[in-house]
Amino acid sequence: MPTTANPHEVDLLRDRVRLYLQVLLLIDVGAHVSDVVAPLLLDDLSSPALPLSTVILRWGCTVATAAAWSLARFARPDRPTLVALESGVTLALVLAYVHIALADAGGPLSSYAPVFALFGVVLLLVVRAALVPSPVNRTVVIGVLSVVGVFVFMNDTLSALDPGVTDALLFLGAAFVVVTGVTSHVIYGLRAQVRHAMRLGQYELGRKLGEGGMGVVYEATHMMLRRPTAVKLLPIDKAGEQTVARFEREVQQTSRLEHPNSVSIYDYGRTPDGQFYYAMEYLDGLTLEQLVGIDGPINVARAALILQQAANALAEAHALGLVHRDVKPANIMLCERAQVPDTVKVLDFGLVKAIDNPGIDDNITQANAIVGTPHYLAPEAMSNPDDVGPPSDVYALGAIGFFLVTGREVFTGQSVIEVCSKHLDRPPEPPSAVRGDEIDAGFEALVLRAVDQDGDVIDILVQPRRDRRAAERFFRRLLKGQGGEPRRLVTDKLGSYRTAGRNTMPSVVHDTTRYANNRAEVSHQPTRQRERQMRRFKSPEQAQRFLSVHGIIQNLFRVGRHLVSSANHRMLRDRSFRVWRQVTCAC
Repeated sequence: MPTTANPHEVDLLRDRVRLYLQVLLLIDVGAHVSDVVAPLLLDDLSSPALPLSTVILRWGCTVATAAAWSLARFARPDRPTLVALESGVTLALVLAYVHIALADAGGPLSSYAPVFALFGVVLLLVVRAALVPSPVNRTVVIGVLSVVGVFVFMNDTLSALDPGVTDALLFLGAAFVVVTGVTSHVIYGLRAQVRHAMRLGQYELGRKLGEGGMGVVYEATHMMLRRPTAVKLLPIDKAGEQTVARFEREVQQTSRLEHPNSVSIYDYGRTPDGQFYYAMEYLDGLTLEQLVGIDGPINVARAALILQQAANALAEAHALGLVHRDVKPANIMLCERAQVPDTVKVLDFGLVKAIDNPGIDDNITQANAIVGTPHYLAPEAMSNPDDVGPPSDVYALGAIGFFLVTGREVFTGQSVIEVCSKHLDRPPEPPSAVRGDEIDAGFEALVLRAVDQDGDVIDILVQPRRDRRAAERFFRRLLKGQGGEPRRLVTDKLGSYRTAGRNTMPSVVHDTTRYANNRAEVSHQPTRQRERQMRRFKSPEQAQRFLSVHGIIQNLFRVGRHLVSSANHRMLRDRSFRVWRQVTCAC
């Protein structure tokens, strides 16, 4: 049953044929240069007086070789075309060499014409055998035709030579046919052995695409489906228990993702010699880092389209309880899918964290370890790495939006420490100020909201379903400060409180009725936003006392967050607290 050619083999053959033709072209051009330079360097040597037909033939060979090289270099021909191209050029040059040798070796040198021709043919066959991956039978056939052509077309000249010379030339030609055949056998056989060694299950590996801390990625082909694939391989020398666990976690977590802007996982396995690998969707495109590096900052409309797709992919991961933790331009790729350009693919979930079940990471991720890329790390990832959640991915995505439209990171510095410190305590510069021109105000506002160090807007607008863990932390702190469980727990009707109450105080009555929770609803909205502000209090009792009193009049102090910028919001909050301290006579 016929099968299509392996694309990796075709690419290799195309590169080798191109190199072969390039070498022939250099040799041909060198011969033209030698005709001009050699008479200037050697006494009693003059340029050969060739017939017009021979001059035309020589330059025709040069032009034909250049045309064949251009075809192999730019047209990307298929395998049959490549085979026909290199075989045809080789045999055509043999005939040309014979004709040129007869015309060039005139007068007293006429008897040397077969020697000149055979040397040219032997050089041609050796270069071909060394560069072009060819089966032995094809190499032998081309070699025999070439040598026989020399003796057939030079029969009259050879008949005038001493039979011993003719026999020596025939032996030399036959010997080089054998040598080139053996050369092709060795090179072609080694290539087959390498190809066999580069197989992982049903996948045949090609060129290396990249390498990172969690393995090496190769371009590959499924041997039955002939489908381009990328295979990530964990080398044996790195396959420690902890590394294998992280590798397995990466593929297991990534395989749960089904969004079209996430990379699809095809297969996972282990070779007989113990190498772990998984096969995934092959992507041919540019990362955002490469895009900006080549083209510079992009327009806002294109950046918004890219960020929207990336956000959709991350939203699916967050809904499954996964946090990427390493969102950066190098991990977002643009490719073409179904003739749709700028299709986003979010890559490399190697640092993914399961937020719904953090215990699965305890044995394979170091506690309190800061993971990610400094230029795209959220403040909470530095101050409290164990509490990293979906807002951290959103922060990084906002930093990517800044990078796309400005061509630089949100914060830069001479060291990692300097960059991290700016993320913690310095407000970002507006993208329009960095660009030096105006950009869409809505886009700029979203980017600045995403990289807001306080994280308020992210918690409210992006991931409200992640309130359960914050509510549990809040309840545990209250219980620790009170010294015991209350008789009744009154909150608003947020589902996160019901879950947190069952987990921390299962025996306590949880009241969410309309009249009981009036004060709770006023004093404790928005939930995560207030709970973040509690960190500034010295004890849970002070936090609860402040919320209970301040909640009644909080609307007088709290301007709608969506209406003000981060800088103005902090200024207004500082002003409100100054008024509060004056009214309560606080110091």
